[in-house]
Amino acid sequence: MNVSARNVFKGKISALVDGAVNAEVELTLPGGDKIVAIVTEGSVKSLGLAVGKEAVAYVKAPWVMLLAGPANVKFSARNQLAGKVAKIQKGAVNTEVGIVLPGGSIVYAVVTNEAVLELGLKEGSEAAALIKASHVILGVPA
Repeated sequence: MNVSARNVFKGKISALVDGAVNAEVELTLPGGDKIVAIVTEGSVKSLGLAVGKEAVAYVKAPWVMLLAGPANVKFSARNQLAGKVAKIQKGAVNTEVGIVLPGGSIVYAVVTNEAVLELGLKEGSEAAALIKASHVILGVPA
């Protein structure tokens, strides 16, 4: 299946916390990086989500916010993925930024060219990707 989401993370469910309406699902990627998603309990049931099961997390690049350097501010975004800028591809209005995480996964963000300049992002510089858990869409192999 092809999807338009730039970020596709395959892994195994390492934690699942059920709630009355929603569940928190933690997906551990092959290199050890983790992505957390908030999904409805209906999705937990219909997808058969369970610890140990393989799943795929999808995140559109425009949903990813960037932070330059080490974080000295606390954020409500559940996913705060720190790494180094590995790729910068500038366009006419926006720039795609790829951040390589310690486990080897790459998170892509699409931000304005102005934001890249203001943040001082360059290949090799420290940066973090902030992703709200509600912006992570989960799928399972059919």
